[in-house]
Amino acid sequence: MRSGYTLPVFATASAIAALRCLQQVRSNEHKSVVTVDLITPAQKVEISIEQAALINPNMSLGITLSDPGDNLDLTRDTPVWAVVEWADPDRVETIALIGGEGVGKQSNRDNLPAIYNYAQQLLQANLAPLLTPEQKIRVTIILPQGRILATRTSNAAFGVVEGLSLLGTTGISQPLSAPGQLEACLAELRGKGKGERGKGKGIESLPLVFCIGENGLDLAQKMGIGRERIIKTANWLGPLLTEAGILGVPKLLLFGYHGKLVKLAGGIFHTHHHLADGRLEILVAAAARMGLPAEQLSGLFDCETAEDVLKYLHEIDTVVGSNWVTQIYGYLTDRIDNRSQTYIYSQSQQSVSVGSVLFDRQRKVIATSPTGATFLTQLC
Repeated sequence: MRSGYTLPVFATASAIAALRCLQQVRSNEHKSVVTVDLITPAQKVEISIEQAALINPNMSLGITLSDPGDNLDLTRDTPVWAVVEWADPDRVETIALIGGEGVGKQSNRDNLPAIYNYAQQLLQANLAPLLTPEQKIRVTIILPQGRILATRTSNAAFGVVEGLSLLGTTGISQPLSAPGQLEACLAELRGKGKGERGKGKGIESLPLVFCIGENGLDLAQKMGIGRERIIKTANWLGPLLTEAGILGVPKLLLFGYHGKLVKLAGGIFHTHHHLADGRLEILVAAAARMGLPAEQLSGLFDCETAEDVLKYLHEIDTVVGSNWVTQIYGYLTDRIDNRSQTYIYSQSQQSVSVGSVLFDRQRKVIATSPTGATFLTQLC
């Protein structure tokens, strides 16, 4: 399955192409590709440029087409424009980022453009080295189809209106939602799950490990889990859990990013955000269940992502000396284990012991269920 790139990458590529045009007013040589430093992951990639042209001596336009790879992504082939213009050299900002037509507005944050941290970092890091010390620019990102495409998303439920978000924490768009990926995952599971039936749940039977995405796979191996026990999964956890039950796999360890796995605590077993995304609701409910004070609980509603929730809870723990991260995520791992086991039994009439490990964006483990801890001891 072919991976692609997230929207912030194409916005950055368009801006690079436009800036090159602006700086090369006397030259007709404009490259058909530009190099973008993704930052996360730490690699440089070449992005094709559809068009780049001067609008006037002080303004230029660059255009790319979004390519998310083999994903079910509504932004496929959508144009991403960047208009770059010279700014007043007396301005404080070297690079001013503007959300144009089709870029959503954050209705819960004074209508700020929905250009989030990774997109801002990517644009600043790639454009700044191309500027001379005295040059300052304004960059306006435009998604001509953004307003229409946004009506097919749940953006409004998260406070983003009138367009799409430049959201994400990585430049790579992994093919975790393409239908063919499910068959590939099932084939790998059947190959490794064959012969697991009848081994029982004793220490002699090592768990199989579902690693959600490339980050989970990489971290699990670094912790010492053998590749032969690992199945790299996509968003299709429900069918894979069911198949594990049918195969008679006695033990499973779910190993993944907390923003994905917490969905299982709420009974969501297909984790692609286009189908269901109740992460914030699940996290808030868990915090309320564990007794987070009302004032701090209210602050969770202002968080935009699962990572923001984790950061917010860490800040509370640091200030008041509490341990809300441990309590809340400990509760969530128990819920993930129990709901997964119940789901497997309801689909296959088989009992499977399930443990879970959750990590953050820095690939640091933040919570492990008791069963998960036992499985890790066996596997590592």
